[in-house]
Amino acid sequence: MLPVSALAVLSETAAVISDTALEDDEFRDILLEMAVFDPPPYFLTGVGLAMAVLCGLTFARLIQDRLEGWKQDRHSMLPLAAGPTVMSYTGILIGVSLFIGGALQVFGFAAGAAWSVSSLLSLLTGGALWVQLQRLMVQVESGTFQAVDFDNFDQFF
Repeated sequence: MLPVSALAVLSETAAVISDTALEDDEFRDILLEMAVFDPPPYFLTGVGLAMAVLCGLTFARLIQDRLEGWKQDRHSMLPLAAGPTVMSYTGILIGVSLFIGGALQVFGFAAGAAWSVSSLLSLLTGGALWVQLQRLMVQVESGTFQAVDFDNFDQFF
């Protein structure tokens, strides 16, 4: 149901249209004056980018510290799912989701579609990367580490 004020505006517009012979351009201008456009979330897009970069730097440093600990004292790199590591990785995924969702809205996508696509894309990509990182760490610990061929997708799944 439309609110009473919206019904009043529509009835006034209908009265104006029926009283005068409007051209298509004038009719379009009247409709555009009534339309409400929400501004795209530029700030949220920037916050998402900053969050993803900062959490990414933190995550990279945590992984680097684990590798250094393994090189020096042969400390185990796994399980990867320690508190700080999971928190920083989750921050990356949330930041990327905010960035992609806001960017899609800047380019004209509807809010629901933009957030759905960005969340799905971030979760699927982030999950695949997490699995791949765990496999690489197992290879490093076992001494069977090989160069990664990113052109061969069979390695990743």
